[in-house]
Amino acid sequence: MDGEDLKEFVGSTQFEAEAITIYSQLAHADANLQECLTMALEKLSVDHGMPPSTDPWVYGSIVEPSLQSLSAGLNEPISQEIFLEKFKKLVNNIIQRLHEHPVIVAHSENSFDGTAIRRLLSNSFELNKLLDVVWRDLPKDQSVNASKECILFALDRLAISAELPPRGTNDQVDVIVNEVIEMVNVDNIKSMNEQELKKKVADVLESLSLRLGANPIISSSNLVIDEPLASSPPPTPIPSD
Repeated sequence: MDGEDLKEFVGSTQFEAEAITIYSQLAHADANLQECLTMALEKLSVDHGMPPSTDPWVYGSIVEPSLQSLSAGLNEPISQEIFLEKFKKLVNNIIQRLHEHPVIVAHSENSFDGTAIRRLLSNSFELNKLLDVVWRDLPKDQSVNASKECILFALDRLAISAELPPRGTNDQVDVIVNEVIEMVNVDNIKSMNEQELKKKVADVLESLSLRLGANPIISSSNLVIDEPLASSPPPTPIPSD
Protein backbone atom coordinates (compact mmCIF):
# COMPACT_ATOMS: atom_id res chain seq x y z
CA MET A 1 0.00 0.00 0.00
CA ASP A 2 1.68 3.19 -1.21
CA GLY A 3 -0.91 5.81 -0.31
CA GLU A 4 -2.32 6.23 -3.82
CA ASP A 5 -5.69 4.61 -3.07
CA LEU A 6 -5.94 6.57 0.18
CA LYS A 7 -5.10 9.78 -1.71
CA GLU A 8 -7.86 9.05 -4.21
CA PHE A 9 -10.31 8.46 -1.36
CA VAL A 10 -9.40 11.74 0.39
CA GLY A 11 -9.85 13.63 -2.87
CA SER A 12 -13.32 12.23 -3.47
CA THR A 13 -16.67 13.55 -2.27
CA GLN A 14 -17.08 10.27 -0.40
CA PHE A 15 -14.40 11.25 2.12
CA GLU A 16 -16.26 14.10 3.80
CA ALA A 17 -19.49 12.10 3.92
CA GLU A 18 -17.76 9.16 5.59
CA ALA A 19 -15.83 11.45 7.94
CA ILE A 20 -19.09 13.06 9.10
CA THR A 21 -20.58 9.61 9.68
CA ILE A 22 -17.52 8.56 11.68
CA TYR A 23 -17.69 11.75 13.75
CA SER A 24 -21.36 11.13 14.55
CA GLN A 25 -20.42 7.67 15.83
CA LEU A 26 -17.68 9.08 18.05
CA ALA A 27 -19.28 12.36 19.13
CA HIS A 28 -20.69 10.91 22.35
CA ALA A 29 -17.46 9.16 23.31
CA ASP A 30 -15.70 10.64 26.32
CA ALA A 31 -12.52 11.23 24.32
CA ASN A 32 -10.26 14.09 23.30
CA LEU A 33 -9.37 14.95 19.71
CA GLN A 34 -6.34 12.65 19.52
CA GLU A 35 -8.32 9.69 20.83
CA CYS A 36 -11.15 10.40 18.38
CA LEU A 37 -8.74 10.66 15.46
CA THR A 38 -7.13 7.37 16.45
CA MET A 39 -10.52 5.66 16.70
CA ALA A 40 -11.58 7.23 13.39
CA LEU A 41 -8.60 5.67 11.60
CA GLU A 42 -9.81 2.26 12.77
CA LYS A 43 -12.97 2.89 10.71
CA LEU A 44 -10.90 3.10 7.53
CA SER A 45 -10.10 -0.21 5.86
CA VAL A 46 -7.75 -1.57 3.23
CA ASP A 47 -10.55 -0.83 0.74
CA HIS A 48 -9.93 2.86 1.44
CA GLY A 49 -6.18 2.31 1.04
CA MET A 50 -5.47 2.39 4.78
CA PRO A 51 -3.34 -0.37 6.34
CA PRO A 52 -4.69 -1.73 9.67
CA SER A 53 -4.06 1.13 12.10
CA THR A 54 -4.27 -1.22 15.09
CA ASP A 55 -1.26 -3.20 13.88
CA PRO A 56 1.58 -2.32 16.31
CA TRP A 57 4.07 -1.57 13.57
CA VAL A 58 1.63 0.52 11.51
CA TYR A 59 0.63 2.50 14.57
CA GLY A 60 4.18 3.11 15.76
CA SER A 61 5.74 3.86 12.38
CA ILE A 62 2.88 5.44 10.41
CA VAL A 63 0.03 6.61 12.63
CA GLU A 64 1.81 7.95 15.70
CA PRO A 65 4.32 10.15 13.80
CA SER A 66 1.46 11.45 11.65
CA LEU A 67 -0.48 12.40 14.77
CA GLN A 68 2.55 14.08 16.29
CA SER A 69 2.95 16.24 13.20
CA LEU A 70 -0.42 17.88 13.80
CA SER A 71 -0.44 21.20 15.61
CA ALA A 72 -1.19 21.52 19.34
CA GLY A 73 -4.70 21.11 20.71
CA LEU A 74 -5.11 17.35 20.40
CA ASN A 75 -6.16 17.13 24.05
CA GLU A 76 -8.92 19.72 23.69
CA PRO A 77 -12.68 19.08 23.30
CA ILE A 78 -13.74 18.75 19.68
CA SER A 79 -16.42 19.91 17.29
CA GLN A 80 -17.38 18.46 13.92
CA GLU A 81 -15.58 21.25 12.08
CA ILE A 82 -12.34 20.75 14.01
CA PHE A 83 -12.57 16.98 13.65
CA LEU A 84 -13.03 17.13 9.87
CA GLU A 85 -10.12 19.53 9.48
CA LYS A 86 -7.71 17.53 11.63
CA PHE A 87 -8.83 14.16 10.29
CA LYS A 88 -8.13 15.21 6.71
CA LYS A 89 -4.70 16.57 7.69
CA LEU A 90 -3.93 13.36 9.57
CA VAL A 91 -4.86 11.17 6.61
CA ASN A 92 -2.80 13.35 4.27
CA ASN A 93 0.18 12.93 6.63
CA ILE A 94 -0.33 9.16 6.50
CA ILE A 95 -0.47 9.32 2.69
CA GLN A 96 2.92 11.06 2.65
CA ARG A 97 4.47 8.41 4.89
CA LEU A 98 3.01 5.59 2.77
CA HIS A 99 4.46 7.23 -0.35
CA GLU A 100 7.89 7.14 1.28
CA HIS A 101 7.52 3.71 2.88
CA PRO A 102 4.92 1.45 1.20
CA VAL A 103 3.44 -1.30 3.35
CA ILE A 104 2.50 -4.79 2.17
CA VAL A 105 -0.77 -6.08 3.62
CA ALA A 106 -1.96 -9.67 3.13
CA HIS A 107 -5.73 -10.13 2.98
CA SER A 108 -7.38 -13.43 3.88
CA GLU A 109 -11.04 -14.39 3.90
CA ASN A 110 -12.83 -17.41 5.34
CA SER A 111 -16.42 -18.46 4.76
CA PHE A 112 -18.10 -20.53 7.47
CA ASP A 113 -21.00 -22.03 5.51
CA GLY A 114 -21.38 -25.48 7.07
CA THR A 115 -19.94 -27.37 4.08
CA ALA A 116 -17.24 -29.12 6.10
CA ILE A 117 -19.76 -29.98 8.84
CA ARG A 118 -22.07 -31.62 6.30
CA ARG A 119 -19.13 -33.53 4.85
CA LEU A 120 -18.19 -34.75 8.34
CA LEU A 121 -21.77 -35.78 9.13
CA SER A 122 -21.99 -37.74 5.89
CA ASN A 123 -18.99 -39.86 6.94
CA SER A 124 -20.34 -41.62 10.02
CA PHE A 125 -17.22 -43.78 10.38
CA GLU A 126 -14.90 -40.77 10.51
CA LEU A 127 -17.23 -38.84 12.83
CA ASN A 128 -17.54 -41.77 15.22
CA LYS A 129 -13.77 -42.23 15.25
CA LEU A 130 -13.29 -38.56 16.14
CA LEU A 131 -15.94 -38.75 18.85
CA ASP A 132 -14.23 -41.82 20.32
CA VAL A 133 -11.14 -39.66 20.80
CA VAL A 134 -13.25 -36.85 22.26
CA TRP A 135 -14.78 -39.22 24.81
CA ARG A 136 -11.38 -40.65 25.68
CA ASP A 137 -9.92 -37.20 26.29
CA LEU A 138 -12.95 -35.73 28.04
CA PRO A 139 -12.06 -34.83 31.65
CA LYS A 140 -14.14 -37.12 33.83
CA ASP A 141 -14.20 -34.97 36.97
CA GLN A 142 -17.64 -33.82 38.05
CA SER A 143 -17.00 -30.12 37.39
CA VAL A 144 -16.48 -30.78 33.69
CA ASN A 145 -19.29 -33.29 33.40
CA ALA A 146 -21.85 -30.52 32.94
CA SER A 147 -23.41 -31.38 29.60
CA LYS A 148 -22.95 -27.97 27.94
CA GLU A 149 -19.25 -28.03 28.83
CA CYS A 150 -18.98 -31.53 27.35
CA ILE A 151 -20.53 -30.32 24.09
CA LEU A 152 -18.22 -27.32 23.93
CA PHE A 153 -15.21 -29.54 24.65
CA ALA A 154 -16.27 -31.83 21.80
CA LEU A 155 -16.74 -28.93 19.38
CA ASP A 156 -13.29 -27.60 20.26
CA ARG A 157 -11.79 -30.99 19.37
CA LEU A 158 -13.83 -31.22 16.15
CA ALA A 159 -13.16 -27.63 15.06
CA ILE A 160 -10.46 -28.47 12.51
CA SER A 161 -12.46 -31.26 10.85
CA ALA A 162 -15.65 -29.18 10.90
CA GLU A 163 -13.75 -26.08 9.72
CA LEU A 164 -15.05 -23.99 12.60
CA PRO A 165 -12.99 -21.13 14.08
CA PRO A 166 -11.46 -21.71 17.53
CA ARG A 167 -13.89 -20.72 20.26
CA GLY A 168 -13.52 -17.07 21.20
CA THR A 169 -12.03 -15.95 17.87
CA ASN A 170 -15.26 -15.20 15.99
CA ASP A 171 -18.13 -13.65 17.94
CA GLN A 172 -20.75 -14.39 15.28
CA VAL A 173 -19.96 -18.09 15.19
CA ASP A 174 -19.81 -18.23 19.00
CA VAL A 175 -23.32 -16.76 19.23
CA ILE A 176 -24.72 -19.35 16.82
CA VAL A 177 -22.98 -22.20 18.64
CA ASN A 178 -24.45 -21.09 21.98
CA GLU A 179 -27.92 -20.71 20.46
CA VAL A 180 -27.76 -24.18 18.92
CA ILE A 181 -26.59 -25.77 22.18
CA GLU A 182 -29.52 -24.16 23.98
CA MET A 183 -31.85 -25.40 21.26
CA VAL A 184 -30.81 -29.05 21.69
CA ASN A 185 -31.65 -28.66 25.38
CA VAL A 186 -28.69 -30.05 27.30
CA ASP A 187 -28.80 -27.60 30.21
CA ASN A 188 -30.97 -29.88 32.33
CA ILE A 189 -28.71 -32.89 31.83
CA LYS A 190 -26.11 -33.14 34.60
CA SER A 191 -23.92 -35.69 32.82
CA MET A 192 -23.98 -37.92 29.74
CA ASN A 193 -22.69 -41.33 28.85
CA GLU A 194 -20.69 -41.90 25.68
CA GLN A 195 -23.62 -42.62 23.37
CA GLU A 196 -25.64 -39.68 24.68
CA LEU A 197 -22.71 -37.36 24.11
CA LYS A 198 -22.21 -38.59 20.55
CA LYS A 199 -25.92 -38.14 19.79
CA LYS A 200 -26.04 -34.61 21.21
CA VAL A 201 -22.87 -33.56 19.39
CA ALA A 202 -24.29 -34.89 16.12
CA ASP A 203 -27.51 -32.95 16.75
CA VAL A 204 -25.52 -29.77 17.40
CA LEU A 205 -23.44 -30.26 14.25
CA GLU A 206 -26.58 -30.87 12.18
CA SER A 207 -28.18 -27.66 13.46
CA LEU A 208 -24.97 -25.71 12.91
CA SER A 209 -24.73 -26.92 9.31
CA LEU A 210 -28.30 -25.75 8.67
CA ARG A 211 -27.79 -22.35 10.31
CA LEU A 212 -24.49 -21.65 8.58
CA GLY A 213 -25.76 -23.03 5.27
CA ALA A 214 -28.68 -20.60 5.34
CA ASN A 215 -26.61 -17.63 6.55
CA PRO A 216 -22.86 -18.11 5.97
CA ILE A 217 -20.49 -16.03 8.09
CA ILE A 218 -17.65 -14.34 6.23
CA SER A 219 -14.55 -13.61 8.26
CA SER A 220 -11.74 -11.49 6.81
CA SER A 221 -8.43 -10.33 8.19
CA ASN A 222 -5.57 -8.11 7.09
CA LEU A 223 -2.02 -8.83 8.17
CA VAL A 224 0.93 -6.48 7.73
CA ILE A 225 3.71 -8.68 6.37
CA ASP A 226 6.24 -6.02 5.38
CA GLU A 227 7.94 -3.62 7.80
CA PRO A 228 10.23 -1.61 5.51
CA LEU A 229 11.25 0.99 8.07
CA ALA A 230 13.16 -1.67 10.01
CA SER A 231 15.92 -1.56 7.42
CA SER A 232 15.31 1.88 5.92
CA PRO A 233 16.94 5.18 6.81
CA PRO A 234 15.03 7.44 9.21
CA PRO A 235 11.84 8.79 7.61
CA THR A 236 11.59 12.36 6.46
CA PRO A 237 9.83 14.42 9.16
CA ILE A 238 6.40 15.73 8.21
CA PRO A 239 6.25 19.50 8.66
CA SER A 240 3.88 20.74 11.35
CA ASP A 241 0.90 22.88 10.42
